[in-house]
Amino acid sequence: MKRVSLLVLFCLAGSLLCEVCRGEDWPQWRGPKRDNISASTGINTDWEAKPPQLLWQMEGLGDGYSSVSIVGNRLYTVGNRDNAQCVMAVDLDKREVVWSTPVTNGEPDHGYKGSRCTPAIDGDRLYVVSSDGAISCLQTDNGSVVWSKNFDKEWQGRMHSGWGFSESPLVDGDHVLCTPGGDNAMIVCLNKKTGETVWTTAMPDPGGNGSAGAGYSSIMISKAGGVKQYVTLVGRGLIGVAAQDGKLLWTYNRVANGTANIPTPIVAGDYIFGSSGYGTGSCLIKITNDNGNFQANEVYFKSGDNLQNHHGGMILIGKHIYLGNGHGNGFPTCIDALTGEKTWGDKFRGPGGGSAATTAVAGHLIFRYEDGTVALIEANPAKYILKGKFMPVVKERESWAHPVVVDKKLYLREQNHLMVYDLAK
Repeated sequence: MKRVSLLVLFCLAGSLLCEVCRGEDWPQWRGPKRDNISASTGINTDWEAKPPQLLWQMEGLGDGYSSVSIVGNRLYTVGNRDNAQCVMAVDLDKREVVWSTPVTNGEPDHGYKGSRCTPAIDGDRLYVVSSDGAISCLQTDNGSVVWSKNFDKEWQGRMHSGWGFSESPLVDGDHVLCTPGGDNAMIVCLNKKTGETVWTTAMPDPGGNGSAGAGYSSIMISKAGGVKQYVTLVGRGLIGVAAQDGKLLWTYNRVANGTANIPTPIVAGDYIFGSSGYGTGSCLIKITNDNGNFQANEVYFKSGDNLQNHHGGMILIGKHIYLGNGHGNGFPTCIDALTGEKTWGDKFRGPGGGSAATTAVAGHLIFRYEDGTVALIEANPAKYILKGKFMPVVKERESWAHPVVVDKKLYLREQNHLMVYDLAK
């Protein structure tokens, strides 16, 4: 396809991603559209002159790296507390945990103690994946468990490495989807009300880069090749499966590694952008459909020494992708999505240390570094512009929980603590 056609595609995709969502809720992983772009307006974008001020903080969230979901005056998250991994609801007016429900027997043991999943809120129910491998449905009003399915017992599921399941489930219409990682159930589609299996995706181990099993990524919806499908990054790389019946449509192995495949891919029309750390690299692929025969065609691949997102996420705005580059490094970087070429960044350290968890708001990027530093960077494809930084009042372990902006407030999960900062002008 000609470059001009790619340009039109990405500009259209970017404009759609940047449309203001209805309301200010953040009901799931990476927000309403899973694009990591907040709908908040009226944001202070000069942190040098006016750093964000702490509004309030609280304890009681337990150990974990889970981000938060917010609907109305309720915040939901997951953490290890009371000798189990628990789902919690926080009343944002009372600033207290109003219910806490265990979804594991004891605290799972797989290194980096704590939770990983961000709950998916769907009306009066929510859905979570515990790090020991189970999907559970809970009532949002009181936390009672409606149903639960264990990945190993139900589908012989497995992770491709040993740090626990980290997926945040996807609710799509009448269904909820997750990735157990089994040979006959790489992805499963469930009736969201009952937990009954609608379909499973068979993916016997094909070999190649990486290893068999689920990755740490979360599922995205795509209509590549004119067919609705679910796209994610698993142990053997990027895959797409038919939304109708779970048939495996295509695979792309080159972006996989054998340690941990983490970032959630970016979906834009017929194109998928994926990345992986541990020296692996980044790719743009185009999905084609020839009378039902799907192929993943490589547009470009950038080696790990050039471009890799360890974890922390990637954001498409217009035709540019912003990310923290480098394994264990959040080097702020902007690339042309069409070519993978950097417009700024690369090995520039930036204001913080370690990988960077990202979100976007009001034409700016918030980088939350592993060392706790939070920075504001203008989403300007022409040059890097730092608009200020600050250090939150609490720093316990690796600050990996993704930041969330709702109603001009910045929510930062730091293990047992929740900090809320004012971002209003």
